Amino acid sequence: MTGPPARELRFSVRLTPRAGTDRVDGVVDGVLRARVAAPPVDGAANQALIRLIARALDMAPRDVRLAGGQRGRVKVVAVAATHRARVLGQWPGLGV
Repeated sequence: MTGPPARELRFSVRLTPRAGTDRVDGVVDGVLRARVAAPPVDGAANQALIRLIARALDMAPRDVRLAGGQRGRVKVVAVAATHRARVLGQWPGLGV
């Protein structure tokens, strides 16, 4: 017997701060690789990542949240499960 459907879709992102530009590099071994220009100070890189993911998925930043890894290089990003097709269409091979 299975439980209720998941309300969020979660995936891992390996973030490189202070990269000079904000961009998504693609998926490597099921993990999204991203770079942001912001430094990892006072959550600036995390906020830049949220804006980057939201822009790439054509979503509002409020619909993307950091679910884990706030202080590490590997983050866990969560979006509503209703956006599963959009996420996997944008980044095939992503481990969700």
